[in-house]
Order: sequence, then C-alpha cells, then structure tokens
Amino acid sequence: MITELQDYLAKTYGINFKNTDLLAEAFTQASYVNEHPHQNLKYYERIEFLGDAVLQLFVSEYIYKRYPELPQGKLTRLRAAMVCEDSFSKFAKECHFDQYIRLGKGEEMAGARDRASLLCDIFESFIGALYLDQGRQAVEKFIHTVIFPKLDMGWFDHAVDAKTSLQEFLQRNGDVDIEYRLLSEGGTENDPIFTVEVTVDGKVVANGQGSSKKHAEMDAAKHALQKLRMDK
Repeated sequence: MITELQDYLAKTYGINFKNTDLLAEAFTQASYVNEHPHQNLKYYERIEFLGDAVLQLFVSEYIYKRYPELPQGKLTRLRAAMVCEDSFSKFAKECHFDQYIRLGKGEEMAGARDRASLLCDIFESFIGALYLDQGRQAVEKFIHTVIFPKLDMGWFDHAVDAKTSLQEFLQRNGDVDIEYRLLSEGGTENDPIFTVEVTVDGKVVANGQGSSKKHAEMDAAKHALQKLRMDK
C-alpha cells in the first residue's frame, strides 16, 4: 500500500519521499500497529502534532499577506474555517488519502476509513511528514495546489463577509472602484425588499435583494463573486 502511495504522490503531485518509513508512519493508525506487534511500526500521532502546527503557520502567513485590510478578528475566523477537521477531512478525501491509510481489521470494519476525525489526522500527519522529509518549500507547493485555490472557489466565504471577499478578489491585481447602488425599495412595512446593484469600475456586475440595504449589498456581492469566479 505504501509503494502505491509513493507512486500516486509522484504522479499526482510530483512528490518523491526520501524517507519512506516517515511516509508509512504518517499513514498508519494505532490499530494497525497493535495488530502487527513484531514489526516495530510507528503510527501517525507524533507527526500529526507537527503537521498541525505547520499548517497553522503557513495558512496564517498566507491569509495575513493576502488580506492586508482584514482585522485580526476576521483573520482568526478565516483561519479557523480553513484549519479545522471539516476542511482537512475534505482535503484528505479530495487527495484520495483515505485509500492509503493502514488500519487494523476492527477499525476497517467499523468504517474508520471514512471517519472525518481520522481523515483530518492523516492530512495533518502527511503535512508533518512532508515537512520533515523535504522542508518548507515542498509543503508550500502542496498546499498552494490543494488548499489555497479553495479560497477562490468560495469554500470559506462564510468566515469573511461577501463584500470583503469581493473586494479582496478584485483587488489582488490592483485597485478597482467598487460601488453599491440602491435600485429600489419595495415590499411591505413588515416585509421590506431592497434591491441593490454592485458595479466594478462603473460596470454593473450583479444585483442582490434583502430585507435591508445591508443585506441586499451582501447578496449582490455574493452573486458578483459567483459570476466572476465562473468567468475566470
């Protein structure tokens, strides 16, 4: 299984581990070690500890530089959305890491291979192993391929409001003029409807509606982001 993993990593990501024992350790659960007591095996827990810290650092550095206008609180919420069990388990699944985990028979039968907590651990341990084996540059290349593009795809928009996300998306290559214009107010006193359009350098990109002008602006920004990402 580890040989197959090596081939997969080389073919898919151009990663060739020098220390294959380190790679094997990163993909081995304790249950597998317990079932093979005479093989002197190690499991992923210690490497996962390191990988978690490496990911925290690299993600923090990336969003700090990419979002220069975001205050500390919003940076913290964005990092929390990116560096968490739900995100890492999805990354692990997307990378097909679930197929290469070495599990004991009991854990295999219990469905551990699809368990979010285990997938998260394996993703972190892989990052830790890659860092130990090949250093910072290799880790940065991998997470720039796997994690950071998800920002553009909107995976973490819930952590940062849509207007901020739109501003950061548009201003990566320089300043642009973003304006929100109230088009109409309708509905009833108890159920008002505001309609807003968002323009970029004078060109209308999208409209939005909401129960307040603020909510309508958020809706317009969300639709603008979706449109711009599809057109990219």
